[in-house]
Amino acid sequence: MFRYFGFGSNMNITSLRAKGVEPLASRRAVLHGWRLRFNVQHFFRHEGGVGNIEPSDDPNDRVWGVLHDCPDEALAPLDATEAYGHGYDRVEVEVEAETEAGSDHRETVSAIVYVGLPGFINNDCRPSQRYLNILAKGAEDEGLEADYVCYIREHPVHEPEDYPPFEPPAGEFPEFDAASLVKHPLYTALYGAVFDMSQAREQHHYLKGFFGGRDMTLFHLKRLDQSDGWETLEDIRLGRLNESQMHYLNAYLNEYDREYRYVGRFIYRQEEDQV
Repeated sequence: MFRYFGFGSNMNITSLRAKGVEPLASRRAVLHGWRLRFNVQHFFRHEGGVGNIEPSDDPNDRVWGVLHDCPDEALAPLDATEAYGHGYDRVEVEVEAETEAGSDHRETVSAIVYVGLPGFINNDCRPSQRYLNILAKGAEDEGLEADYVCYIREHPVHEPEDYPPFEPPAGEFPEFDAASLVKHPLYTALYGAVFDMSQAREQHHYLKGFFGGRDMTLFHLKRLDQSDGWETLEDIRLGRLNESQMHYLNAYLNEYDREYRYVGRFIYRQEEDQV
């Protein structure tokens, strides 16, 4: 078992489960002498900046979050989804956590936390409204201080561009399904479109290994602030998506098309396993 201090979207249990992590127990905690930032540049421009923490010279600064007790096998998916070694480093900190005796009883424990690496730091970034909504819900569900929740909710947000409906380029392109896509480790799919990542910019090198050979539609849908974690491939295959989900996927289709090269159509077959 290991202890993990979630201060961003991973305060939200639905978001954490979507990353393949089911904590054994969770409790409120605070990290003293650090401050919350949103200056880690997201891989995709429309998402703005995501959470980070930095040591502060002000001893009154603190970061509220959730301390998760996690099984050892949860470390690999957590490292993968937090881009450990690429966008974030994994360090150990001392947090003050509530005990079973209640909020008036606390103990100091060691926990891992993910801290942004210099190559992804952009102090001009602002978080997306989607991201802040996930943080705020997680903080509220865990009963964090009202002032801290208010700070999250009132933080200035990134304003993405207004994306047109995605249209594949004209011409004949091959079709792929899950079985054939996996044979192309530098191809990735999103909502019926397949893209070649081989010429992606340097910042996306990590995603080649994470996205490559996979359809990422469910991955993104489960990170929408309205997600309940129960979306399925059948929902996608049968078109059971609401307007917010369609709008969210359309933004990503435009960004995939900007970052990668369209190479074909992806077919959702009924017999495919969910991912």
